[in-house]
Amino acid sequence: MQLTRPPPPHLQPFIKLLWASSPDGASADRPGAREHVLPTGGMHLVFRLSGPPLKLFGGPDDLRGQTCGYAIVGGARAAAYMRDVSVATRSVGAQLQPGAARALLGAPEDALASQHTPLDALWGARQTDAALEQVHAAVDLERQLAVFEALLAQRVLDALGGPHDLRGLHPAIAATLGPLAHENPSIAGLVTRSGYSHRRFIALFRGAIGLSPKEYARVMRFDRALTLAADPAQGWAEIALTAGYSDQAHLSREFSALAGMSPQAWRRTGAASPRHVPAGATAGQIRSRR
Repeated sequence: MQLTRPPPPHLQPFIKLLWASSPDGASADRPGAREHVLPTGGMHLVFRLSGPPLKLFGGPDDLRGQTCGYAIVGGARAAAYMRDVSVATRSVGAQLQPGAARALLGAPEDALASQHTPLDALWGARQTDAALEQVHAAVDLERQLAVFEALLAQRVLDALGGPHDLRGLHPAIAATLGPLAHENPSIAGLVTRSGYSHRRFIALFRGAIGLSPKEYARVMRFDRALTLAADPAQGWAEIALTAGYSDQAHLSREFSALAGMSPQAWRRTGAASPRHVPAGATAGQIRSRR
């Protein structure tokens, strides 16, 4: 079961999307299963409500992994990461808007980028445990999502002083996100139009997004390529030019750098979700089969 919905208006400066998921009765454990999660350029906050805590791996040869907990902040990334998906889990989560981390989490995006951070490192153990207990106590998935939303709304009010004091993304950075998402603008041109010095603009951008403008532009171009590649009839040369790459070889290099696999390998996986791609067997699993 999967629920997704936009946040209410008063949370829209801070939250892009709310979601909840629960395995169906037919879901079975898949020992050793992992997946590559491809970058989106954004942040997310997740509460795991069943199963084991989130475990991440440094690569296919990492057999131990790193356990991150049940309440986790995923910072903005410019490359894929690998996670354990051996057990289907019940979860609620939010995709955060750029610039929302300070209000919701108490830290800027650049302090959380390129990593997963246990929420108790930001909220404290007592508040994190209380939040998880409140969501757990709700009777069904829809109600759990509503409780999760209410917790985030209260966090915004506590951090920013009331409903009339809601501040999200810096205007100079907000003006650049549309062009970066849909075009290949010159970073120097964006800096000039912002009215800030190059150093100040980069600092503002990193603080709000977690990535540099160049890194964010790469991820947004990659995102356009993934959207186009969802149509199997689209050839890679055509995708490259439409998405803003100089040629197919450029796309292939960038795709491999951000996804950890070639475009052809990504397409061969047949993944149901373009950003959640089944990982192959680890070296340890291959050796154990010999």
